[in-house]
Amino acid sequence: MPSSNSHTRIRGHHLLCMQAFQGYGYSSDFVANMQQVIQNIDTHPDMQIEVVAECDIICTSCPHYNEGICQKTPNSHTSIVDMDLRVLKKLGLEEGTRLKSQDIFDLVNQKVQGNPDISDLCEECEWKGICFL
Repeated sequence: MPSSNSHTRIRGHHLLCMQAFQGYGYSSDFVANMQQVIQNIDTHPDMQIEVVAECDIICTSCPHYNEGICQKTPNSHTSIVDMDLRVLKKLGLEEGTRLKSQDIFDLVNQKVQGNPDISDLCEECEWKGICFL
């Protein structure tokens, strides 16, 4: 069980995915890992989250993860990093910022408002139609 001083690295766009997660994913391992990460953060609202624009603890269970990058398509890594950076810009955060999990998700809920923001931030995401119905 993490202490209040522990932190976890979460990539920018996963801050949105975690809020809208409905149990879908790239594999059963990915789904189980996402559920565990969300549960861990939910039960530790004081846990520090470091926002990043690179693979994180959620990515490690994705079948497309290989040696720290997404290899789903030849352009996946670049397009996902771009999505992370768009989310961080929308939140007014710099990569590497650490905040309490409760504070970061409060910020997400304040700054990301409905379909126009989701359409912009998640434009290339294959899950956006499922997550934000």
